[in-house]
Amino acid sequence: MAKKIVLLPGDGIGPEIMESAVRVMDQISKSFNVTFSYETADIGGVAVDNHHTPLPQTTIEACKNADSILLGAVGGPKWDNIEVSKRPEQGLLGIRKALNLFANLRPIRVYKPLVHASPLKSDRVEGADILIVRELTGGLYFGTPRERRDNGNTVVDTLQYTREEIKRIMHIGFQSAMGRSKKLTSVDKANVLESSRMWREIAEEVSKEYKEVELEHLLVDAAAMKLITEPKSFDTIVTENLFGDILSDEASIIPGTIGVLASASLNDKSLGLFEPIHGSAPDIAGKGIANPISMILSVAMMLQHSLSMPKAAEVIEKSVERALDEGYHTGDLDMDGKVLNTVEMTDKIIEFMREE
Repeated sequence: MAKKIVLLPGDGIGPEIMESAVRVMDQISKSFNVTFSYETADIGGVAVDNHHTPLPQTTIEACKNADSILLGAVGGPKWDNIEVSKRPEQGLLGIRKALNLFANLRPIRVYKPLVHASPLKSDRVEGADILIVRELTGGLYFGTPRERRDNGNTVVDTLQYTREEIKRIMHIGFQSAMGRSKKLTSVDKANVLESSRMWREIAEEVSKEYKEVELEHLLVDAAAMKLITEPKSFDTIVTENLFGDILSDEASIIPGTIGVLASASLNDKSLGLFEPIHGSAPDIAGKGIANPISMILSVAMMLQHSLSMPKAAEVIEKSVERALDEGYHTGDLDMDGKVLNTVEMTDKIIEFMREE
């Protein structure tokens, strides 16, 4: 039976890099004797233009009926001045909520040819390989009440979690660590916040089910400093929504570029949305020079986490690494070698995939 993949190209360079993703999946189909079927749907600015909403109901239904979802990018200055509820970014927030995508996985890997591009010293970052697991649907961003009071002189936001919400993200953290180096850092603010004290208690409870994993607790301010001073000391990090938002963005500077970073958002039924962490880059849209690597690595994450095809994911990851090691890159990457356009870079990665 064919694996149904919903494609959400979105805005800016999204459609261009989505073409690269489909070509890579077509090669996986040939190499691994698997069939993918594709359905394309609108999200973001293009959905606003075509449907007067950033997230049409037809897109939600298509995603609910899919085996997995790939997203290109959303947003652009064209839609900056419309009402907030209709801005392209609301489509991304809406699809996460509609599909209950509660776990965000953000790998941070430093590729050797790009070590010099990191703002950190080479000896600190070379070999760094971190996975940040962020709770995505609870905490301060979603708690109620959130309001202004006393004629606008007082403001209230609510940080709220249930035991089950913490427990399920903790299991994702431990399971991820089991597949890596079996070390999990749980980040909280247990010296101040009651929610963090509960977070730490549940981490300890869940750890009893994963005795092979070394669990450490770290306060968020210490974690923020250590990500810069000792990034190689981390393997897998699990944390709540606000802390994860900040730490994952901080960590994205470690590799020296966001052009090689992918992410996954998962629910409890293996359905996931996979996307690059970079934006829609409207300034280069249509020029054929966009870097497809983050999108291609998003395909690898989809194969591993949603479609149970870890060997296929490994083929993609090794091929991307080989392309960079041999100096092939798009113009946005600060490295020596041969500069390629979007299609040529995709061609080179597929060539190496055939040789794996």
